[in-house]
Amino acid sequence: MNFKFDYDTHFDPNKLDRFLRLAGISKVLDTPFILINLGVAEKQEGKVIFNNAGILFFAKNLQDIYYHTAVTCALYKGTEKIEVLDRRDFNEDLISNIDGAMIFLMRYLAVRYEMTGEPRRKEIPEVPYDALREAVINAVAHRDYFEKGANVMVEMFDDRIEITNFGGLVKGLKPADFGKKSVLRNPSIAGLLHRVKYIEKMGTGINKMRGLMAEAGLPPIVFEFGTFFTAIFRRPEVREAAELETSVEGMFSEKYIENFSVNFSVNFSVNGKQLKRMVSTIIRAARGKDLKIPELADEFNVTTRTLYEDMKKLQNWGILKFEGAPKTGRYILTEKGKMMIARVRE
Repeated sequence: MNFKFDYDTHFDPNKLDRFLRLAGISKVLDTPFILINLGVAEKQEGKVIFNNAGILFFAKNLQDIYYHTAVTCALYKGTEKIEVLDRRDFNEDLISNIDGAMIFLMRYLAVRYEMTGEPRRKEIPEVPYDALREAVINAVAHRDYFEKGANVMVEMFDDRIEITNFGGLVKGLKPADFGKKSVLRNPSIAGLLHRVKYIEKMGTGINKMRGLMAEAGLPPIVFEFGTFFTAIFRRPEVREAAELETSVEGMFSEKYIENFSVNFSVNFSVNGKQLKRMVSTIIRAARGKDLKIPELADEFNVTTRTLYEDMKKLQNWGILKFEGAPKTGRYILTEKGKMMIARVRE
C-alpha cells in the first residue's frame, strides 16, 4: 500500500468512470467500495489507501507520484539515435499512456487506402496498428516497475519501430517457451487491463502480433530479451525525406493529396477550408515554392492575419520553420514535415 497517495488530493474519479465504462461495469456502489472490489485499495482507520496498481490507473497525474512510469515516444531522422524530429512523454495513467503512444505512432505511420464498395475506404497502415498496440500494451503490462531508471520506449526510425521495456523475460520463463507459455510479472496490472479488454490474459499477445505481421506480408517481428525486452518491427522501404527537396511534380497526384489531407485532418484535428489551406501550403513548400503570405491570402480569399495564424500553427506543430531575416527569409519544411510527406502513399 502507498500511504503517500491521498484519496482526496491525488485520486481522479473521472479516470475511474472511464475505467468502469470500458469494463462495462455499472456504478451502483460508492466509489470506495468499487475501488476495494477492484483490488486497488483498502480501508484503514476510515481512510482509503491505494496500492500501486490503483495509483497507476487512477492518479490525477501520475507524474506527481512516479516519474519512472512514463512511456516515451520518439521519431528519429534516419536509422540511428542522433537527430530527434519529435518526442512525447506520456505519464498520466497506464491507459492514457497506451493510448497516447498509439496516437503518436499513427501520426507518423504511412497509410494507403483501398476501395471496398463500402461508403468508407479501408485504411491500411504500413505496419498493422493492432500489432503495434499489442506490443505497447505488452511493454506497459510487463515492465519491471521496481526499476526507476528507465521508461517504456516507443522509437520510430526510417527502417524500423522499436518498443522496449525494462525487465527481460519474466523469471521462470525460458527463451524456448517464449510465445508458448505465459507468466505475469504484474498480475494486478494485467487483471485491470483485462477488465477493460486491453489484454486477454491468455498469453496470446505474441502470437497475435506475429500473425498480424504475416497476414500483412511483412517481415517477422524480432524479439530481443536480456535486461530489457524489445520488439522490433521492420518498416517497408520508403523514400528518404531528404529526397523531397528534388521531388518530381508527379508525386503529388490528386489521390496522394487526398490521402495526405485525410491523415493531416485526423492527426491535427483540422478540417474544412483551413484543412485545404494548410495542405496546399505544405505541398507548395514540398515543391520548393515560395510561401508569400499576401499572395496566399489573395488566392485563398482570406485575410493575411488568417494566413499568419495558419503558419503559426504549422510552425508550432513542427511542420514548417522560418529561415532567414524577417523581410527576406522564407518558410520551409522541417525534417518532420518532410517525413510526413514521405510517409503518405497513394
